[in-house]
Amino acid sequence: MKPYHQIPIQECGELLVPIPVEQFAVESPHPYQKLGAPYGDASPYFLRQTVLAALIEAQNQLQQQHPHWRLQIFDAYRPISVQQFMVDYTFAEVVQAKNIEPETLSEEQQQEIWQQVYQFWAQPNYDPMTPPPHSTGAAVDVTLVDATGTPVDMGSPIDEISPRSYPNHYASQPDKPYHAHRQLLRDVMCSAGFLRHLEEWWHFSLGDQMWAWLYNQENLTSKQKARYSRF
Repeated sequence: MKPYHQIPIQECGELLVPIPVEQFAVESPHPYQKLGAPYGDASPYFLRQTVLAALIEAQNQLQQQHPHWRLQIFDAYRPISVQQFMVDYTFAEVVQAKNIEPETLSEEQQQEIWQQVYQFWAQPNYDPMTPPPHSTGAAVDVTLVDATGTPVDMGSPIDEISPRSYPNHYASQPDKPYHAHRQLLRDVMCSAGFLRHLEEWWHFSLGDQMWAWLYNQENLTSKQKARYSRF
């Protein structure tokens, strides 16, 4: 379990609604659908109503500073089946990157790789009290595109399993623009009420367990509960 799973959930019953993708930048086909992730009748471009309203506000804040820039939505709602698919896919990717034959993996090697995977991916848990953040409809992975529609260079791709994914990885390298870009993304998202994952520059949430846990770390006298469970 992650530390944020200790946060109690009081499900508010808010609906999962479609993101108006024409207002944002998106990758088509969706990155996980392209890999064969089993969405079935579900769509990755859904969020809870309040979360979507906040995302629209975040883009408004961005465009006040950079007219015609947009948020690019990489991923939003993620069914448990897709979470399981992507966890397994990432495990296989790490094995391949290490040039290890899957059938020769020792127990120790498996544990080491799973530890790497679960540092960046939540476990695909069906327990409604400990859901993966994206399965609540309250988490979104985003980046930036400029006025020409070109992705802004953030220093590493979304979902990379490496220290480059940590939000402050480039903070000590002012000669590179990556940290400033990440700070801009954080500032516009947080201005709308989101909070950022401590180890992923692209992951933001609002109202789920991770959001409440992060909020409570910063506000010791005013505690929040989560309001979104698995959808």
